[in-house]
Amino acid sequence: MTQAGQGEEPQEPDATMQLKVPAAFQADETMQLRVSDIPVEPDMSQGEADDGARSSKNRRKAPRPPLRVRISAALGPRLAPLLAVLAPYVSRITPYVRRLRPQYPRPGRDDWRRWIPSWRQWLGGVLTSIGLSSMFLVVAYAATDIPDNLNTYATQQDNVYFWADGTPMARTGWVQRQAMPLKDIPEDVRWAVLSAENASFYSDPGISFKGISRALFRTIGQGDTQGGSTITQQYVKNVYLNQNQTISRKFTEAMISLKLDNQMSKDDILEGYLNTSWFGRGTYGIQRAAQAYYGKDVGELNASEAAFLASLLKGAGLYDPTLNSANRARAVERWSWTLDRMVEIGKLSKAERATYTKFPEPLKANPLYDTGEQSDYLVELAAQYAKKAGNISDKDFDLGGYQIYTTFDKKREAQLTEAVTKARDKALKDDPKNAKAAHYGASSVAADGRILAVYGGPDHRTQGYNESNATTVPAGSAFLPFVYAAGLEHGVHKSRDGATTPVTGESLYDGNDNVPVKTPEGPYWDRSGKQVAAKNDGGRSYGQISLHRALAQSVNTPFMQLGMDTGLDLVRATAEKSGLLPSSFGAQVPALTMGSATPSAIRMASGYATFAADGKHTEPYSVRLITKNGTKAVLDTPTADRAISPRVAREVSSALADSFRTAHPGDTPATPSRVAGKAGTTQGDTAAWFVGTAKSVSTAVVVYRIDLTKSLEPLPLKGIAGTSQKSVPYGIWSGAMSPLG
Repeated sequence: MTQAGQGEEPQEPDATMQLKVPAAFQADETMQLRVSDIPVEPDMSQGEADDGARSSKNRRKAPRPPLRVRISAALGPRLAPLLAVLAPYVSRITPYVRRLRPQYPRPGRDDWRRWIPSWRQWLGGVLTSIGLSSMFLVVAYAATDIPDNLNTYATQQDNVYFWADGTPMARTGWVQRQAMPLKDIPEDVRWAVLSAENASFYSDPGISFKGISRALFRTIGQGDTQGGSTITQQYVKNVYLNQNQTISRKFTEAMISLKLDNQMSKDDILEGYLNTSWFGRGTYGIQRAAQAYYGKDVGELNASEAAFLASLLKGAGLYDPTLNSANRARAVERWSWTLDRMVEIGKLSKAERATYTKFPEPLKANPLYDTGEQSDYLVELAAQYAKKAGNISDKDFDLGGYQIYTTFDKKREAQLTEAVTKARDKALKDDPKNAKAAHYGASSVAADGRILAVYGGPDHRTQGYNESNATTVPAGSAFLPFVYAAGLEHGVHKSRDGATTPVTGESLYDGNDNVPVKTPEGPYWDRSGKQVAAKNDGGRSYGQISLHRALAQSVNTPFMQLGMDTGLDLVRATAEKSGLLPSSFGAQVPALTMGSATPSAIRMASGYATFAADGKHTEPYSVRLITKNGTKAVLDTPTADRAISPRVAREVSSALADSFRTAHPGDTPATPSRVAGKAGTTQGDTAAWFVGTAKSVSTAVVVYRIDLTKSLEPLPLKGIAGTSQKSVPYGIWSGAMSPLG
């Protein structure tokens, strides 16, 4: 900066400003400062900040670095070589890109028109949206894989049960499915389904764009997704996905459908769809549907019947005409429309359509469930045991695929069923009034625990429980062998703190009728203050009698006192170790020795089998092997445990053999195999038993009366069980065992 001389014109400063200084300042009157060199203090006062803001409006903007430099700085030094190559091309197209950049709000427009996009902007937006959407769909299609695992219910199978000899016994399962090859499904059946569901199946790409759009519109507008699925999409939903009605599931379904349509033939997809679709009545697949609704195979269906079955794909609960009148009206309308649609697409002639004027009424009930045979009771027992012993959950078991090899003997089952059926029919003929409420339970159990046969009831469909496994009536005098075994095993106590006295079969007890029951302290009184006394059948007295002979002749009174002398707790423990369940016992009072416990026929047979097994007890079981897809499953098979000593078991068996010979002298077999058994009666004549063993197989039979329409209380038999000389339970037992016994 220089000082202006006298008379000289002042020079015009360049990019400077003049500042006055005080007169005392001896240097030049002015000094030049460049504005760009003046630093801005961050803590300037408000006035200084305002001056700075005003002066900043007149500043020149610093030049922006070149695009190449800015990109290089953003992406880092690693991409610098690539940027160096691309830089010339980027520089050339940059001006054109700037021209294409939309100016919004639009310049040169006033008011609201500034905010209305131009047609070029609209077009650019639409094209951009289409491009991005297409790119998204391409990426989604490439990223979507067809799942390796099918849905569990799509592969669900029947469970197969086998007899002890390995022959098939029954097939069961939550899902009834039998896959059929497409060639075995008539064309009329195929086209009835296609006409109703997807007429363009053989020409579409696996999805319906119109249907998907409609479903999306409904989802956005009404909150649900509906309709629009092709056969391929429905098949994908059935076997790969779930039934959730969501946009994400619908989108995944579409992507998998597109890929599946490219990888599988149309015929294979149609075959899979027809074999996995739900038709109601517990059936999956067109074959089981034909059997469930018309009692015939799919190959025997005509176009009219197929048109009705096709309507069920819309929802069996809405179109099964046997459920209600509204369903029937919907089914008839849909059936007629399907036939007309077949004519419209050229898959049914008008002449043939004219012959189908009457709605093909389906069967009232599914005949596949119409069995009611004894095998249903066997399956029930085996299924319960298989799940427990095989540690199989209900869910996994219901998915099927298991081969269950049971212990049931086909011949013994047939004989037992025949014997009970004859007795039941005879009672209904001779005394229909009382026999109407009669019930028969029976079971055969081997000494090693195998359940060989059961009789569960007359009809599994109408009876909700298995009579062979019911704990309904007391065992009565059939329980006496367990009291005898407890006394022989543990001895007796004649005084409270006295030593244990051994008991043998020759030990004598009072066999008279109405003998008071005693404890070490004296007579036993019940809660009502009445002295408890033991009674014999028919009020007969026998005097002093050995325990062996008392059991052989079914004398009750010695065993009630023997139970008190041995200890009721030990009597109960012996019975439980021999096979009776703890839940079958009631109060621990003298009546326990007279058979107040309520065991099932299976458990009574198991208990007597312990005597035949020399005192070793094996829990009764009904399944010996389980496999799944050829692989053997781990099965907790029961093992034998010592219940009583061999000596005691042989003595009890000997007394039971004498009991059998005494009661049935003419029926003693000529074979050397030992046959032992005993009848059982109850106080009040509410139940009659016979439990006997032959060739190490024990069979228990019980007959009782209960009117289930009124109560669960047992009723007097009133002669239904026969007499002591001609006992119905024994007749059933002998019929079941002969000629096996």
